[in-house]
Formats: sequence, structure tokens, C-alpha cells
Amino acid sequence: MNMPMYVSPEQVMKDRADYARKGIARGRAAVGVTYADGVLLCAENPSNTLRKVSEIYDRIGFIGVGKYNEFDQMRVAGVRHADLKGYSFSRQDVDARWLANQYAQTLGQYFTHEMKPLEVELLVAEMGEEAAGDQIFHLLYDGTVMDTKSFVVTGGEAEAIRGRMEETWQAEAPLGSALQQAVAALAGPERTLGADDLEVAVLARHNGRRAFRRIEGAPLVALLSEA
Repeated sequence: MNMPMYVSPEQVMKDRADYARKGIARGRAAVGVTYADGVLLCAENPSNTLRKVSEIYDRIGFIGVGKYNEFDQMRVAGVRHADLKGYSFSRQDVDARWLANQYAQTLGQYFTHEMKPLEVELLVAEMGEEAAGDQIFHLLYDGTVMDTKSFVVTGGEAEAIRGRMEETWQAEAPLGSALQQAVAALAGPERTLGADDLEVAVLARHNGRRAFRRIEGAPLVALLSEA
């Protein structure tokens, strides 16, 4: 009788983590960063049809990196959960902390119990009424959640981009400066990214109840060229 091959639980988790990280690293990176009037969401994305940056609810934005069909399913689920909670209770009860916990449970369930972990990293950002209330949650493929009030980098080459962001990030930077810093960090010293290579949106305090607004075309070019 042949003995079944034994694989330790530690090795199984390591193999799953390596698999998910390799899938995520193949994707282009994205940055979520707080600035003077809200939260900037910026991704390297040359596609005109596939979106990495999205609105979830009134003051909540989303970035997904990795395998598109997997993070888009998470986006859709987030919108539905937020709509249901807002309808059942009140719109003020829908916040990024609650949504990040929902995503963490789903990611952790896939990582631990399913045949294949999700090859995604997510960013959930919320704009507060004051700058001190801005927050960004970074969710990893295994359900790990980290929160910050400064910036988050997700996707391929994240360590190098994070290092460049640490050198330039300023809490009260205006939108144009924050965008230029994020784009320079994504591009690195050997490349230049233009408006056609980027997907950009903001959660801004002056936008009214629905704070999310995409920045495209001429307004994006103008922000990138501000002195």
C-alpha cells in the first residue's frame, strides 16, 4: 500500500502565499494617498475600458490590483453590501472600516479553504469630514488588513514605489502636487507616465455627498503639468 505524500500546513500556506504574490506582482501598481482636500486614487492603467479605480459609496473609493475578474467581483460585492446596509440602516453607517472587515473575511476564507487563493490586493479609502478623518485600508490576498492616514502602494514593484513615496509624501499637499508625486513614484527614474497611461480619481471634500470624481482628459493633463 502506497503512503499518501505528507505536506506540512506551513508549507501549504507558504505555497499559497507565493502563488498569490506572483500573480499580483505581474500587475501594474496603484497608489492611494491623502492630500489636503481628501484622498487621491491613482493607478497605472493604459486600458480605456477596464477599471482598477472605482466608487463604492458616498465617501468610499476602491482600487483593485492583480487578476481583473477576481478584484472586479470583490468591487461588485462591496457595492452591493454598502447599498444594502445604507438602505437598511442609514448612509452614515456605511464606512470603510466595516467594508474592509467584510473584504478581509472573504479573502481569508479563500486563502484558507479554497483550492486557489485570490490573486488580488485591495485598497479601500474613505474621505472624512475633516482631514484627520481620511483613512486608507490595505488588504492583502490572505485577509490581512493594514490601515493608514498617509499612503498605500499595491501591485508589482510595490517596495520600490513605496520608497519613492516616502521621500516625497506631504500631508497637506495640494491635489496637483500629490498627483505628480504619485505618478513619479509609479514611473520611477527611467520612465515617464502620461495621462493616457493613468487612471485617476479623487474623494474630495468639496464634491458634495458623492465625493468620488474621476479626473480624465484635459483636467488630468493640466494637473500633471502644473508647475
